[in-house]
Amino acid sequence: MTSNTRDEAETAATPAGFDRRGFLTRAGLAGAGAVVVMRPDIVLAQDAKPAAADAKPSEAPKPVEPAPFAYEGKDAGLTGLGDRPLVAETPAHLLDDDTTPVSKFFIRMNGQIPDPTTDADGWKLMIDGEVETPLELSLKDLKERFSPKTYRMVLECGGNGRSFFQPPARGNQWTNGGAGCAEWTGVPLAEVLKVAKVKPSAKYTAHSGVDPHLSGDPKKQSLSRGMPVAKAMDEHNLLVFAMNGEPLPNVHGGPLRLVVPGWPGSLSHKWLTKITLRDREHDGQGMTGHSYRLPEKPMVPGSKGDGVAFRILESMPIRAVTTSPANGARMPAGAHDLKLRGAAWGGDVPVKRVDVTIDGGQTWIEAKLAPVKNRYDWNRWTAEIKLPSDGYFEIFARATDAEGKTQPTLATNWNPQGYGGNAQHRIAILVG
Repeated sequence: MTSNTRDEAETAATPAGFDRRGFLTRAGLAGAGAVVVMRPDIVLAQDAKPAAADAKPSEAPKPVEPAPFAYEGKDAGLTGLGDRPLVAETPAHLLDDDTTPVSKFFIRMNGQIPDPTTDADGWKLMIDGEVETPLELSLKDLKERFSPKTYRMVLECGGNGRSFFQPPARGNQWTNGGAGCAEWTGVPLAEVLKVAKVKPSAKYTAHSGVDPHLSGDPKKQSLSRGMPVAKAMDEHNLLVFAMNGEPLPNVHGGPLRLVVPGWPGSLSHKWLTKITLRDREHDGQGMTGHSYRLPEKPMVPGSKGDGVAFRILESMPIRAVTTSPANGARMPAGAHDLKLRGAAWGGDVPVKRVDVTIDGGQTWIEAKLAPVKNRYDWNRWTAEIKLPSDGYFEIFARATDAEGKTQPTLATNWNPQGYGGNAQHRIAILVG
């Protein structure tokens, strides 16, 4: 299945010359109307890697030229955040497709990447625990016994937006690129659980796969998370075997993974082999301590959280990004009719509206939302702004959900692991 990539000529601007946090690194013009990067002293606060709290202005991070990301089948424009485990995010300008191509989809590993299977149809999934009829199904069984569904849905890392917290939180320093919206094909998890006959005693799921622990210790799991049974029965949760109309790639959990839209991507276990129904909250790897948890009341930024009650991160927060023009784009002189494009999404609560501003929030312009294909699809949005002159402009985008919650200007609710950082997306352009 092909994606709909829009014509970049619509904006007369394309991305160029960023380091891993959006620094604008080169100077000079490549010709009239051409796209260039801006001066190295122009730094976007949101996209820049946070400086130490006690850093002096002269100690600000120096712009650097990023190395192209290198992984088979992946766009070289992805930003590598780590190689052990492998983690890479998608810069906002690469999220400009209605359906995110596999090549541009972010990567988030918790352990090692297992070798690809040589027998996809023979891959086995077990459903056990608090069920009346334990099941062992091959991928072939799943395809033949159940009716596959295809939904376009956002998958988002729980730590997306982590780099916006001050002081810095632990973990991979995601900006907004730990998300993508692919077309997932698979069997509804709820239909399989109905055949297994979930007992009234079942409270939570527990997910397991074959990805080896980073240490190589076979007794350790890289990750094993779960969700309340009520969420497990959402009709949009899929046991996925295809992505954008093609067999699910190994790097994204093929031949079989779980996709649980709206909640942290860590629930969407890759290389899935077992789902156990438990009579209590799951306590596997990634379910205890501060992992995927938020404080129940605001805590002092930078503190350890001793004595603070935490709750499990469930529905993801509202978020909007501008995907065109790219951060750092330069427009020709007189290009005052600015066309903006972007995407917005949330967790369980739908997007209600998106607004953009070029004057720091003194005035806001409502964007136009395109219809979604199904629940958990992202909202593509467009807006047109009349710039008052040539010069430097910063554009902020914010989304508001159906419950009235709006993205904050800065990341709020600081927590040790940096979850829920959904500050308004900010890009800069130069006209003339």
